[in-house]
Amino acid sequence: MHRVIFCLLFLLSSIIWGQSEQLAKNYLQQGEYEKALSIYKQLYQQNSSRITYVLGLVESHQQLEQFDAAEKLIRTTIARSQNPSQLYVELGHHFEMQHRIEEANKLYDQALDVSNYQNINRVYTLAQTFEKYSLLNRAAITYEKGMAANPGANFNIQLAKIYGEQGQLEKMFNSYLTLIQLQPNYRNIVRRNFSAYITEDSTNEANQVFRKLLIKKLQQNPDIIYNEMLSWLFVQQKEFKKAFAQEKAIFKRKDEGLQGIIDLARIAIAEKDIKSATTILDYILDNPAASSDLKLTAHKIILKSKIDGATTSEYNDIDKQYTSVFETYGKGRETIGLQIDYAHFMAFYQDEKVKAFKFLKDLLETERLSRFQTSRIKMEMADILILDQKFNQALIYYTQVQNALKNNFLAQDARFKVAQTSYYKGDFKWAQTQLDVLKSSTSQLIANDAMELSLIISDNSLEDSTQTALKIFAKADLLRYQNKTEAAIAMYEKILTDHKGEKIEDEAFMRQAQLFEKTSQYDKAKTNYLKIIEFYGDDILADDALYALANLYVEVYNEPDKAKELYEKLIFNHADSIFFVDARKKYRELRGDAIK
Repeated sequence: MHRVIFCLLFLLSSIIWGQSEQLAKNYLQQGEYEKALSIYKQLYQQNSSRITYVLGLVESHQQLEQFDAAEKLIRTTIARSQNPSQLYVELGHHFEMQHRIEEANKLYDQALDVSNYQNINRVYTLAQTFEKYSLLNRAAITYEKGMAANPGANFNIQLAKIYGEQGQLEKMFNSYLTLIQLQPNYRNIVRRNFSAYITEDSTNEANQVFRKLLIKKLQQNPDIIYNEMLSWLFVQQKEFKKAFAQEKAIFKRKDEGLQGIIDLARIAIAEKDIKSATTILDYILDNPAASSDLKLTAHKIILKSKIDGATTSEYNDIDKQYTSVFETYGKGRETIGLQIDYAHFMAFYQDEKVKAFKFLKDLLETERLSRFQTSRIKMEMADILILDQKFNQALIYYTQVQNALKNNFLAQDARFKVAQTSYYKGDFKWAQTQLDVLKSSTSQLIANDAMELSLIISDNSLEDSTQTALKIFAKADLLRYQNKTEAAIAMYEKILTDHKGEKIEDEAFMRQAQLFEKTSQYDKAKTNYLKIIEFYGDDILADDALYALANLYVEVYNEPDKAKELYEKLIFNHADSIFFVDARKKYRELRGDAIK
């Protein structure tokens, strides 16, 4: 019983001391040093060997300029310590605060001399103490000596951060590379850290240092990790053919298939480097090691990328290529994804809606398909029905997908399309009901789309109970969906003419500007973005307009100074924007910063 009471009392006192220490820390942070001093004195009297109490009491004395008391306390603690190296740093810092630099440096050197480098925990504590006072050179020496004394010790990540702060790029990259050789699971974390230094510009100092280091390491020791990092570097620089050379080397040495090469092709397409992507995918198609599934994936990517950049006169050739692939691989379950793409191409690009719908309907009736495959086909059928303005039939198919897959991503997408279809019909109340459910979707993309459409409906229903402008806007959105670009531009113009000054005006400017860009009418797009910035600078689309216009100035007009000004406005006035990170990066690159 006595033992239980003792344990309870000890536990209670530990909680009270812990709370008191936190209170003292809070007082220090708030600049109430006398209150902090009072609490730390009590804590120190209760346990004078606890280093956090000692350091808290020392800092309280220092902030009150009670330097003699602080020095006496540190020296007393040193005298009874078996490992005084950390305390020598604390005493050195104490002297540095009083501008006694020579004495401080002697103590810092003494800390390095007396430290026990065989003890990894003590090495870490000493290095962290040096770092606390920005003594980075000595912190690095501590970690280096600790690793030399303990071959199994790994302070590479700490060293890399220090080298980075010091601008010692080669040493930093080398430490990170050593880290991922020892612990490959750190690869993604290391790449994220590299992103603070590596830019798209291959002449950037960090890029050049990293490339030269990797090549030198490959020559000394052809570890595949260096090929992977070179490939990553070339992707950042958008040099996809160079990245491809590294991916081929990785494939030949690593028995993990061609997925990395497929992924590289997708990145190249996303960056609109179709020529490089085609070269990469042709390698897949010509490679005997590639499975039929992988080759089908390559065909799928190639054809979709060709469609995206094709003119009407090229559609016939694309159709023949689809036919050729089906002749080789058949029209069975293995090519379902490709057949859905083909139906989409027929309906949305060749304006063969009836033929495309029948193609998919026959596919449903003749093949034994999984629920997911059936749902994907029905989604495309519904999309084609929307294209043909057969809204009620489309809603039936979307609802069937919802019921078949329940909480699957595709079911959520189907629910969003139910809302979107109702919006196109002008049934805004039912659309809003569906969108309210989707705002909390597990898919961030669907949740964002739902929020955007919901705001368009709600914002433009309050002032205009007849929803006249909103109905025109929905018709324009439908025309945009149907790829009737000029008609959509004209419909948005009707809003800008007939409903000038109404709340929906900025949305119409934005939608129209995006279509102007699509059709290379860049001056008109610029005019619209400028109007949003001028008249709706405090509204939700201001950051979208700033970012889009800045990109136009860079990519189309070659006016980097104007772009830099817009990126700067976005950074300072729209810190919560989804474009904030990209805008800051592009701004710094235009300003010529060394990105760190």
